[in-house]
Amino acid sequence: MTTPATPDIRPQNTHFSSGPCSKRPGWSLDALSDAALGRSHRAKVGKSKLKQAIDLTREVLEVPADYRIGIVPASDTGAVEMALWSLLGPRGVDMVAWESFGSGWVSDVVKELKLPDTRKIVADYGLLPDLSKLDFDRDVVFTWNGTTSGVRVPNADFIPADRKGLTICDATSAAFAQELDFAKLDVVTFSWQKVLGGEGAHGILILSPRAVERLESYEPSWPLPKIFRLTKGGKIIEGIFQGETINTPSMLCVEDYIDALLWAKKVGGLKALIARADANAQVIHDFVAKTDWIANLAEDPATRSNTSVCLKIADKDVAALDAAAQDAFAKGMVALLEKHGVAHDIGAYRDAPSGFRIWAGATIETADLKALMPWFDWAFATQKATLSQAAA
Repeated sequence: MTTPATPDIRPQNTHFSSGPCSKRPGWSLDALSDAALGRSHRAKVGKSKLKQAIDLTREVLEVPADYRIGIVPASDTGAVEMALWSLLGPRGVDMVAWESFGSGWVSDVVKELKLPDTRKIVADYGLLPDLSKLDFDRDVVFTWNGTTSGVRVPNADFIPADRKGLTICDATSAAFAQELDFAKLDVVTFSWQKVLGGEGAHGILILSPRAVERLESYEPSWPLPKIFRLTKGGKIIEGIFQGETINTPSMLCVEDYIDALLWAKKVGGLKALIARADANAQVIHDFVAKTDWIANLAEDPATRSNTSVCLKIADKDVAALDAAAQDAFAKGMVALLEKHGVAHDIGAYRDAPSGFRIWAGATIETADLKALMPWFDWAFATQKATLSQAAA
């Protein structure tokens, strides 16, 4: 097998990581020149910046006026854990998982909180669980978009409006790129580092009035660390949702998030962000549809992510290799693309099946994904030639 020539075109932006994700087009450090550096986050300027970030989040993400939005520690993980430890307990809970992060929340509830009335509704990578099995008289915890499997829920139709339990949704790779039906969601969490390309370590926690009611009427039997406490004296701490953060945030990261939100407004808001992600993902899906050696990990087109697009090698010769050799083949392709400076950080997540994960969120330019696809063909052909030579 002859190694093909390298493609003539190259992506201008080679950052396709699924988190932290690529910065917005045209970003530079100059965008952060107005950051409140060297000032207290509790000073007037600091609180003003934090409140601006919250207000812009509501505007761009189209969060209902009666939902509370708070900036919390420890990225999306901190926001999810805060919700789990503060809200779960008064009724049974259905834990839904089809990839590594959802499985992590299942493990925390079962092994750490040790809630006795917990049901697990799970599916393998590439599939969505049978959502009809969920009981919404119970609390339900799920990810909207499985970042490490590329499988998402297509919509919120499976959630009844008259539910008795709470719905707790990890939306970290969905927010700003997919339609979130807030009327069906009581808790929504995400981090800045995904669709808007923000920096790490900060999370967003969005609470419906039903979630606030739970917080003010229920006290967990376990102790809560300070960074998880959302109530005081049986009442929600309103300051958290007005920019008075529990711990000290990075004002540089806050400024970067504000910059990303202002860019989102400039390009057309939520609908434009979703359209950008849809167009980006379609480039990859079109390539897969016409290429016989690669396949989408998500089996049902209706559940395929438009942000974290996960792919697997479908070539029969590679499929005949043992698992370790298949993994080495995919990693070899990733290394080739990185060595040639055309794609960085596109290997499958460490717990996921062997393959690739390409970020297609709103900060990616469609032209860059179009330029990347021929390089995928080249990398596969190059690896296949190496495999054939080794077998000869």
